[in-house]
Amino acid sequence: MRHIFLTTMTALTALLPMTVMAQSATNVIDEVIWVVGDEAILRSDVEKARAMGDRIQGNPYCVIPERLAIQKLFIHQAQADSVEVTNEQVTQMVEEQLNEWIQMATSKEKLEEYRGMSLAQIREELTEQLCNMQLTRMMRNKLTEDIKVTPAEVRYFFKDMPEDSLPLIPTQVEVEIIANHPNYRQEEIDRIKETLRDYTERVNSGETTFAMLAKMFSDDRESARQGGELDYMSRMDLDPAFANVAWSLTDPKKVSKIVESQYGFHIIQLVDKRGDKLKLRHILKRPHVEQADIEACMARLDSIATDIRNGKFTFEDAALSVSDDKDSRANRGIMTNIVLDESSGERIRTSRFKMGELPSEIARVVETLDVGELSKAFLMMDKSGKEQCAIVKLKNRIKAHPATITEDYQVLSHIVRERRCDEFIDNWIREKQRTTYVRISPDWLTDCEFQYPGWIKKNADE
Repeated sequence: MRHIFLTTMTALTALLPMTVMAQSATNVIDEVIWVVGDEAILRSDVEKARAMGDRIQGNPYCVIPERLAIQKLFIHQAQADSVEVTNEQVTQMVEEQLNEWIQMATSKEKLEEYRGMSLAQIREELTEQLCNMQLTRMMRNKLTEDIKVTPAEVRYFFKDMPEDSLPLIPTQVEVEIIANHPNYRQEEIDRIKETLRDYTERVNSGETTFAMLAKMFSDDRESARQGGELDYMSRMDLDPAFANVAWSLTDPKKVSKIVESQYGFHIIQLVDKRGDKLKLRHILKRPHVEQADIEACMARLDSIATDIRNGKFTFEDAALSVSDDKDSRANRGIMTNIVLDESSGERIRTSRFKMGELPSEIARVVETLDVGELSKAFLMMDKSGKEQCAIVKLKNRIKAHPATITEDYQVLSHIVRERRCDEFIDNWIREKQRTTYVRISPDWLTDCEFQYPGWIKKNADE
């Protein structure tokens, strides 16, 4: 498996002068502001961290360098323990962060303008930063993996805590769903295919370019703004049917055959290949669904709901038999929520949703249901942006409440364990300070009150 390897400086870094010239587009002088072990922290590192947009309490030119110094301690330990970060772990985080930034900036172009660099440069910089953050998280987890807490410890920690100081568990729900897509009419599918064949002919004849047609006509409006272009993706990142056709392409001048995916119908053009990833252009056309077909789908689901209420079969059996929703069908209709465990950095599955975590159309319906009640059929959008009819059943509602040992032991034990882990890591950092070479530029010590004063002591001892 290929890995993202972190570059390190040699031990000679400690002998560098505290100011060095850095070649850049703006020809600005960069500066070595800290040295931790054999790793340098540059002024530009601090500015890049500020650009990440995290809220910082206190002077950022004190807080950020200390954060980076602590990160260096973890990275050095990770290298010693052969802890590595894989491409797969980082790529998803990078894309999620980029998408969030693009939404905030309203477009890729606006983001590039704001950051003063191309999207590729932003991605490269972000990959390095998130790789270091993930490696730090992994090393922290490795250091604390043997820390356990007992029920007795949890009870003792919370036994005298006033109720209004206990963690508040927000309202959560468990929901079952049966979803069907309305049928496309054959004449609409034929129309879409004929349109895509026409686009292919116009590109092959040289009348126009694939990119121009994508900008004008593709139903994937995000990629359409880039001439239909998708960034480098692995086979696993793509719909299987789409990927099978994409990976058969070898000539960038050729246009693929028409392929149907979960999103609609596409034609594809190869742009570039880099290792196990392809850069592609595509044009997506989604068939139009007639209102009569939507109403027929809704009526079919309402009929199924009536049969369930009359006891002919269970919601769970119906979901397994007739639902189009791949994610829930195998769970007999139970929707699953993928949430980030902040302590481990891993994504875990749960059947519980906070109301804000549900798709908005489902949340509005669930809000009106009693536990065990089925909804009427309603229209929503699936993950691929296609219209979908659904009925839902509210399986369970756990109302907001102060955490209790009996109902929320896992939440409370997690809090106690995190406290134990924080104490362990705090002691670990202080010990590393005593045994690690640290040098700080005097200009970067002014008015700084560090979380770990040992940095200053180490600097003064030289």
